[in-house]
Parts: sequence; structure tokens; C-alpha cells
Amino acid sequence: MRIDHIYRYPVKGLSPEALELTSVAAGGAIPWDRAFALAQGDAPFDATAPAWIHKTNFMCLMANARIAALRSHFDTHDKMLTIVAPDGTSVAASPLHAAGRAALTDWLTTFLGDEARGQPQFYHIPGYVFGDQRSPVVSLLNLASLADFEAKQGAARDKMRFRANVYFSGAPAWAENDWVGREIMVGGARLRVTKRTVRCPATQVNPATAERDANPVLELKALFGHSDLGVHAEVIEGGSMALGDAVVVL
Repeated sequence: MRIDHIYRYPVKGLSPEALELTSVAAGGAIPWDRAFALAQGDAPFDATAPAWIHKTNFMCLMANARIAALRSHFDTHDKMLTIVAPDGTSVAASPLHAAGRAALTDWLTTFLGDEARGQPQFYHIPGYVFGDQRSPVVSLLNLASLADFEAKQGAARDKMRFRANVYFSGAPAWAENDWVGREIMVGGARLRVTKRTVRCPATQVNPATAERDANPVLELKALFGHSDLGVHAEVIEGGSMALGDAVVVL
């Protein structure tokens, strides 16, 4: 088995960034993955004591399909985040500083329009991951499982609907479902698979068009009796991972 693609998603809900090489630390996620998020104004989120809350408390694809049309990029050198809308309007600011977060808050709130609730707030909390799981994880997706799903469904389903960190090949379709509780090496990092990835309505959104044009949750259930595609894993021993690196079940 080998790594075919690596992605991070710096802003919760926004576009991916492809990586050739990265490294992870024990207990952490891929650096800058879900490092930023726009919390809705009615979200019970306390930045002074951050604790996990459901994704619908934030700007997210599950609730805000139109954000799939935004293109974002975080420059790790100058720490600038740029977000561009389909009409060419954009914002560029540093999410590591209060003034930059305020500018990003205002721009995204305007873009959301009626979908903004109360007074949203753009956040970055050093060391905190705005993930969908209660603790930081690396998500993995077996490309053979996706191909089997597409073949049985009779339709292509863009892999980016599923927003995994690591896409890998070389395993039989659905083999990863038996990895829960087992350890794997992903490149030089040792991970423990904690759960299968139960898919949600965010996968309805086509990342190319920002339209809800399919329902993978119902499709998976009809075909396989479950809505799982991919797995989550916690990092138990840090290391690097790169395109082409081996994925090995220990």
C-alpha cells in the first residue's frame, strides 16, 4: 500500500491544500489542518477554554454548501490567509493576529449573508484543532473502496467530497474497515485506527460546483448497509509522511 495524496484543510469547511510531504507529532493532526474556523454567533464556544462542539456551530459544508465555491490558501511562510470568492472578490489577512481575524470575520460574514447567525467570530487557537472528532486525528481513505462505491453506484463521486487527509492505494476495497483498534505505519508515523468514518450530509456538496447534487450517505447505506467510507487514526508516534510512502498494517 502507498500514499497517493495528502491534504490539509486549514480553514474548517473551506478548500484543501495538497501536500507532497508533511510530518505529524504524537497526539496531533497534520500541521495547520483545521487550524482556523468561523464560529457562528450563537455557538457555545469559549476560546479561553476550547472544547469540542458539533460542526454545525461553525461555518461548514453540512450547513453552508455555497462555501465550497470559495478558494482559500494559507501561506505558512508569511502566515497570510487568502480567500477568493467566485466573483473575484477576496480577503487576505493574517489569522494569527486580532486585526486579521476581524477582517476575515467581516468578509466571511458578508459572504454567508442570511446563513450567518448572530455575530460570527473567526478563531485561531494555537495548538487547537477544529476537527469533527473530539481529539485530533488523521483521516485516511482507501481509493479502492471509493472505486468500488462508484462502480456499484454507477456514478463518479469526487474524492474531495470526503475531505480525507491521506488517500492511499494498494489495499483491497473495504479492507480498512477491519483496521479499527490496530496500528498502522503511514510513512514514518505510527497511527492507531480509532474508528470508521461515518459520512454526513456535507458529502452531498459537489466541490467543483458547490451544488448538492448527490447523497453519498444514502447511497452507501443502500449499497453496503452502512454510511462509512474511510477511517480515523490517532498519531501515537510522530514522523514524516510523503507521497509514495508505504502504508503498512502492523
